[in-house]
Amino acid sequence: MKSADIRQAFLSYFEERGHTIVPSASLVPENDPTLLFTNAGMVPFKDVFLGRDPRPYVRATSAQRCVRAGGKHNDLDNVGYTARHHTFFEMMGNFSFGDYFKTDAIRFAWTFITEVLGLPKDRLWVTVHISDDEAAKIWTDDIGVDPARMSRLDEDNFWQMGDTGPCGPCSEIFYDHGPEVWGGPPGSPEEDGDRYIEVWNLVFMQFDRDASGKMNPLPKPSIDTGMGLERMAAVMQGVHSNYEIDLFQNLLKAAAELTGHADISTPSLRVIADHIRSCAFLIVDGVLPSNEGRGYVLRRIIRRAIRHGHKFGATEPFFHKLVAALDAEMGEAYPELRQMREQIERVLLKEEQQFARTLDHGMGLLEEALSSLKGDVLAGETIFKLYDTYGFPYDLTADVCRERGVTLDEAGFERELQAQRERARAASQFGGDYGAALELEGATTFTGYDRLEDSATVTAIVDSEGNPLASLEADRKGVVVLDRTPFYGESGGQVGDSGYLLVAGGRFQVTDTRKQAGHHLHEGVMLEGALSVGDSVTPQVDPALRLATMRNHSATHLLHEALRQTLGDHVQQKGSLVSAERLRFDFSHYEAVTPDQLAKIECIVNAQVLANAPTQVEEMTLEQAKARGARALFEAKYADSVRVLTIGSDDFSIELCGGTHVARSGDIGPFHIVGESGTAAGIRRIEAVTGEGALAWFHAQEQELNAVGERLKAKPDQIVERLDGLLERQRGLEKELERLKSKLASAAGDDLLSQAQDVAGIRVLATRVEGISGKELRGLHDQLKQKLKSGALVLAAVQEGKVSLIAGVTDDLTARLKAGELVNHVAAQVGGKGGGRADMAQAGGSDPAAVPAALESVPDWVAQRLG
Repeated sequence: MKSADIRQAFLSYFEERGHTIVPSASLVPENDPTLLFTNAGMVPFKDVFLGRDPRPYVRATSAQRCVRAGGKHNDLDNVGYTARHHTFFEMMGNFSFGDYFKTDAIRFAWTFITEVLGLPKDRLWVTVHISDDEAAKIWTDDIGVDPARMSRLDEDNFWQMGDTGPCGPCSEIFYDHGPEVWGGPPGSPEEDGDRYIEVWNLVFMQFDRDASGKMNPLPKPSIDTGMGLERMAAVMQGVHSNYEIDLFQNLLKAAAELTGHADISTPSLRVIADHIRSCAFLIVDGVLPSNEGRGYVLRRIIRRAIRHGHKFGATEPFFHKLVAALDAEMGEAYPELRQMREQIERVLLKEEQQFARTLDHGMGLLEEALSSLKGDVLAGETIFKLYDTYGFPYDLTADVCRERGVTLDEAGFERELQAQRERARAASQFGGDYGAALELEGATTFTGYDRLEDSATVTAIVDSEGNPLASLEADRKGVVVLDRTPFYGESGGQVGDSGYLLVAGGRFQVTDTRKQAGHHLHEGVMLEGALSVGDSVTPQVDPALRLATMRNHSATHLLHEALRQTLGDHVQQKGSLVSAERLRFDFSHYEAVTPDQLAKIECIVNAQVLANAPTQVEEMTLEQAKARGARALFEAKYADSVRVLTIGSDDFSIELCGGTHVARSGDIGPFHIVGESGTAAGIRRIEAVTGEGALAWFHAQEQELNAVGERLKAKPDQIVERLDGLLERQRGLEKELERLKSKLASAAGDDLLSQAQDVAGIRVLATRVEGISGKELRGLHDQLKQKLKSGALVLAAVQEGKVSLIAGVTDDLTARLKAGELVNHVAAQVGGKGGGRADMAQAGGSDPAAVPAALESVPDWVAQRLG
């Protein structure tokens, strides 16, 4: 069964059961800056589950494009070398928003797998959470699954959206490849093997975890399920690796032809075939290669693919040519890929050409490092600097060093790399307190265009967890809803107002205002007194913050027109953020804005500020606004009556806008651009400040320049010269530091090797290493085996109660000693088993206490084999 057929069968199956087919969302999560990429099928429905995005359906199904190549979910370095790791994959999902729950969800999944796809029931294994007796009973009593083929797991079978908010137990379906493949069922010491493969995950979203950790039942339990298309295709097509499915085979053949390498099973071609999918679809969704954020991840993926082509001697750009093969495989399912094919090819070609220069630059830096090297070990810090700062691939560094007889400090490099991963993971954690959505009737009347103070009545109060309240006491946080308010609710890029709600004997501080279903929600804390539903209050907006925000918002309109006049009519607004501190404006443009162009844009805006023309606001129909020449995001949703803002002299800017604005352009004050950057393919961003914010920025820059001069003991016109001298001295010190660190790294490896014993004329090392994970054992094994020259070694690591083992035998001894047999000898003593090649093998275990005795037995085992 082809991948395309499985995709269509899944969507059709659930459509026939009342599910609405929802197209794949963008790989860039909408309104979610805390999530790097769309990494699961439920991400586009997050606000639906939370009740913040009402949809006309309660059942949905989708084939969602996903990318896992950065932040919390990052397996980039494993892609191409394992059977199932990918940067890009398709998640087939079916969802229930308060409609059906566990029984139907389980039955839908089981019926599709066993009847539509026809997988044998005796090859399936299921898991449930240890607390979920309900799901376990459904599986055994309703579905008829043998309890012997069910695992009860803890953390692996519990899902949560964040530290607080919706959460619940999970149930998974695994496919058993059979006893000829090493590995055990989920929950066993051998679960990391490849015999049992997860193909389906069902999330039962039934609780709402509050800030104290208490889990309250959700009023409308929901379902979020997912089936990995590539994994299921491998099962259906009778292959063990995802790279052997039909979807990848043509991509691999195209990559082989372009690189001149015929063996399509080689890891390098798998890397290229995987990476063209993620790169192409990221570009489709507006991500542009850059040195930060999502663009940095894309650049890493592109360069990794190019480097693997370089290994096969591909000296000319080739990666962009794979877009045609990808279009042939996936263009029908995703028309946007076909539509943007030429744009994708242009972006990839440009990046290939740039990376060619990076390779040349990196080779120069590597040559410099090697020429100054004392000893025969290249320090891990140097390798990582080449890799991370200059984009020079690790594997290429290894190739060059191998030719020169230089050993790489792999352990040092891995330490630096792991530190970077931890920083990225910490920076991309998804968090937030998700209170229950309010269910209110009517709407709040907004009066803030004309006033900053009003009289209003409290119509509803909820606490910070979304629970309705009759009143709010002092020092408690909550959300207050009024029948009318001057507070602007966050929308259109403009942040929500802050200020106070005054009531007899009390005061509520509003820290933010947002909109929901026609109501303005005033978030904040009761400073003193009490506030009750039905009370009359005086809402007062903070005038200074509102005025600063209005300055920045009005400036974005002038900036938009100035950009069009300077760069061309192709410029269109692609997003904005307006706060009291600064403005951010995203717009369509194909290249960086030059310093001269930025200066011109700034002059145009400031000329309009000095003109001090009055601002005009008119209400009219959308068609009238278009006829008037008003600019807008016409793909956005607008009401029949729209608000048209004209600002600047001679109708300089005419746009649709519902925000608050200054009365005259001169009220904006000085306008200054503080930054310009690219955020995606064809999308640029300008950040700027106005009014008092601009004056503060100028003052801060002056103070900083003076402080630098004081520290350097230099006048402002001497600072650059003084810095050049200091940087030159620093480079010399860094070279000396790297030389000393290299000596230390080499000595550490020698210390560990000093534990090796002489057994029957060969060196044998069997030891437990601390502070290292099972995944990191491979690098340490390679380093030590190379230094061992001739011999055998076994390394053990214990982490969270699990034992990880790796055994190695040097090439000259593999005819007499087998690493696979050696690792199984040790694994059997620690409650596990393993396997591998004659020169290297790995295993797992469940008995850490038995590790010392097991390692002590290694020399005798080797002696017996050699005897």
